[in-house]
Amino acid sequence: MEITEETIKHVAGLSRLEIDEKEIGKVTEQMGSIINMADQLSEVDTEGVEETVQVVDRDTVFREDKPEHWETREELMKNVPEQANGFIKVPVIINKDEDE
Repeated sequence: MEITEETIKHVAGLSRLEIDEKEIGKVTEQMGSIINMADQLSEVDTEGVEETVQVVDRDTVFREDKPEHWETREELMKNVPEQANGFIKVPVIINKDEDE
C-alpha cells in the first residue's frame, strides 16, 4: 500500500494532529515504512502457530473494592474543589464538533 502526503494529511485531520508542512515528507516516509513492515508480517506463514494473547504469565489478583482513604462520602466531598448536585465536578475535556 502506498502512503501519500495526501493520505497523511487526511489521517492527521481525522486524528486532530497538527503536522508541520516541513515534516509531512518525513512522516509520510516513516508511515510508509511502518505499513510495509505490517505487509511483510502478513506474508509470514503462521499455520499451526498457537495464538498469543499475553506474553507474560500473570495471575489476576482480586481485592475487595473498598475506599482506602475516606470512610464516608461526606468526608470525601470535603476535599473536592468543585461540586455539582452532590457529584464531583470536573472540567470538560471533549468538545463536540460544530458539525455534529
